[in-house]
Amino acid sequence: MAHHTMEEDLNLNILEMNTEPCNNSNATTCAKTAPPPQEQNSLTSSTVTKKCPFLVTKFHCQMLRSFTANLKVVVFGTKLAVLFPAVPLAVVADFYGLGRPWIFALSLLGLAPLAERVSFLTEQIAYYTGPTVGGLLNATCGNATEMIISLLALYQNKVNVVKFSLLGSILSNLLLVLGSSLLCGGLANLRKEQIYDRKQADVNSLVLLLGLLCHLLPLMFRYALAGEYHSIATNTLQLSRASSIVMLLAYAGYIFFQLKTHRQFFDAQEEDENEEEKAVIGFWSAFTWLVGMTLIISLLSEYVVATIEAASDSWGISVSFISIILLPIVGNAAEHAGSIIFAFKNKLDISLGVAMGSATQISMFVIPLSVVVAWIMGIEMDLDFNLLETGCLAFTIIVTAFTLQDGTSHYMKGVVLFLCYIIIAACFFVLKTPLINEA
Repeated sequence: MAHHTMEEDLNLNILEMNTEPCNNSNATTCAKTAPPPQEQNSLTSSTVTKKCPFLVTKFHCQMLRSFTANLKVVVFGTKLAVLFPAVPLAVVADFYGLGRPWIFALSLLGLAPLAERVSFLTEQIAYYTGPTVGGLLNATCGNATEMIISLLALYQNKVNVVKFSLLGSILSNLLLVLGSSLLCGGLANLRKEQIYDRKQADVNSLVLLLGLLCHLLPLMFRYALAGEYHSIATNTLQLSRASSIVMLLAYAGYIFFQLKTHRQFFDAQEEDENEEEKAVIGFWSAFTWLVGMTLIISLLSEYVVATIEAASDSWGISVSFISIILLPIVGNAAEHAGSIIFAFKNKLDISLGVAMGSATQISMFVIPLSVVVAWIMGIEMDLDFNLLETGCLAFTIIVTAFTLQDGTSHYMKGVVLFLCYIIIAACFFVLKTPLINEA
């Protein structure tokens, strides 16, 4: 069946209205009055506008109704919509030169609903692109906020902000998001045995341990050669860049494993999602909204990166705490909400896929990609995240792997993971590490 555009449909309506049926009595009259075929096909939108302006008005009304419906779904379809006013307020605050801490706070609040809506729009596009392209799209856009903040921070040569924010995103997903999900799911299903498939958790834990090795080696390399060589920084940088390439190759293999060769490990998650959800917005509408919100995220992220030191000085909070704790909580708002909702419904496979999949993406894709991009930009960024930060990362991955090793869950596991995150947050709150810009 041929698909007509809106303009062609309007032209066909005009032709039907201007053409009367002919019978034997008025065949001559019809032959004189009916326009030839070439003139009928020459009707354009200007002819439609002159002869039937009400049809054009109707077309505009349909466009307006479509935009209103999309606005209701995209903007007001989340409980975080109450934070959307922070977006224009942040722009106004920057335009009128208000206090930089206020700009930082408003931008941080505005990023929360935007990050959640970007995740929603990515899922909507995935319904039209098929499982393979949709999976790749989710894998690349799932952590769009963290990627944009990292690129902007690299552009401003704030390497420590990049390291702290990405490290905090991993800690947030594995301890806060996953811990809250297991806690809420266990409390909501006290009399039910919560079971999940260990295969997916094992694969993610294995990949995360590979990423941990790539973080540990530059750190141990620096301490092992301390005082012996003068080119330790250069050697550490070269090792980090080589490890980053290996991590990107490993992540590509992980995506191929997930989407092609071993899809059965993730089929249960996709079936559960497809049972309840269908596309509620068109492809091009979702794509347009996605581009627009990504541009707004870029603007607010630029505000955040530019004002983070001013907020740290004004509030008396270290940059490490803001980058490791506050920024990831905002960036992971979508994962946090979705994972808890599925845990309430006793669908732990989806909760684990959301939390651990996001952590794996940050560790094996976003961090090494940042190192490679910094390399291209001529900025020296390595995988040495310092002793305390790397130790927290190692403890987080190990305790998460032990928590998920038996294939069952209860609320006590969530309590332990959540309290581990609170302790780590308290550690970085007490730690007053100044932000050191790389030369």
